[in-house]
Amino acid sequence: MTVGDATLAAMLSYMHWYERQETNVALKLQTIIVSTRPGRMGPPVGRWFHDYAVANSKFDAELLDLADFNLPVLDEPEHPRAKKYVHEHTKKWSATIEQGDAFVFVTPEYNYGPPPSFINAVSYLSSEWNYKPAGFVSYGGVSGGLRAQQMEKQTLTTVKVMPIPESVSIQFFAQRIKDGVFEPTDLMVDGAKVMLSELHRWATALKTMRG
Repeated sequence: MTVGDATLAAMLSYMHWYERQETNVALKLQTIIVSTRPGRMGPPVGRWFHDYAVANSKFDAELLDLADFNLPVLDEPEHPRAKKYVHEHTKKWSATIEQGDAFVFVTPEYNYGPPPSFINAVSYLSSEWNYKPAGFVSYGGVSGGLRAQQMEKQTLTTVKVMPIPESVSIQFFAQRIKDGVFEPTDLMVDGAKVMLSELHRWATALKTMRG
């Protein structure tokens, strides 16, 4: 057998394994609205993406809003690796994220970076994030939130989250929200489709690492 034949055989073996996993595992996608400030624009964007994921992906999709968890600036006395949480808001956040197999962060860009609520929410936990993939739907002005995405990816790798390259970036987002409803372009819809497909592949593969 040549090297090429061995490579092809390995690829076919993986494809057959992946197809078996798809039929046996129900994977949960958690779309997380990151911004918590009054007057935020995240909810319309988050609802659009969540509804699209429900209708057009293989995930069991769940929409989460960080504002509902009311997390104060990190106030746990122990390192999150110990999971010795003393506050009810942390226990609720931990139990919720533990159930996820993949994440999509709906994030604005503040001062060329992520909002403080993102850093705070990630920092509360540790193992709950491990070995799960993440995508992004970012929104902003001319950058479409891409600078926030890049910094958030670096943060997530420290808790062993796998950020994927595929994402949705929304420029001048306020122009696309009418009467509280976000209206995507065809390019944004295409981006969401590709990202969801890749997330499912990664989530399927990484689930085996969590036992």
